[in-house]
Amino acid sequence: MQERAKVTRRSLLEAAAQLFAEQGYAATSVNDISARSGRTSGAVYFHYTSKEGIAVAVVEDRFATWSQLAASYGDETVPPLERLVALSYDIAHALTRDPVTRAGARLWVERTVINAPIPDPFALWTAATTRLLAQARLAGHVNEGIRPARAARTLVPAFFGLCTLTEALENATALDNRLTDWWHLTLLSLRPQPSPGNRWTSLPSRCGLRP
Repeated sequence: MQERAKVTRRSLLEAAAQLFAEQGYAATSVNDISARSGRTSGAVYFHYTSKEGIAVAVVEDRFATWSQLAASYGDETVPPLERLVALSYDIAHALTRDPVTRAGARLWVERTVINAPIPDPFALWTAATTRLLAQARLAGHVNEGIRPARAARTLVPAFFGLCTLTEALENATALDNRLTDWWHLTLLSLRPQPSPGNRWTSLPSRCGLRP
């Protein structure tokens, strides 16, 4: 029964995430979630208490996994800025391709109409960016004038703005190219002495960054 309950809870969360991502919080009802999931509305209330409860669960579910995603880029044999760039592509892909991640981002934007405190979905990404920038500065790969925490608080909103506007003005397929352009500009301001001889050719090929 416990396993069955987990399956039901997950199906409700994924159905709600799809609807929140497609049409937003206000336009989604418990009946909509019930219909999309194939479960009863009673199941929604049993597992999540309210629509607000399932919205909070959607945000917590996907963005809570970012620390695990960041941990996959803990290989210290790879320069920290390279790890930061590669991690950004994984997050960008999740924002455009994964319904739960997309829903979490949209729910944060719509948080003022949700009668429940929505967790900050950017805190873990900001913390990972701060850590990698601090490592890069220690290694001499970042200008000494860069303050990792302050820089991270600027880079993370800029990154999400880029992802959101690129999808709105162009489409999700353009995101890799726009992100590559953004990183070329951003890295010039971060690195102590930008030069054609940098090491970005060692990045994973999917990142698309080249000197």
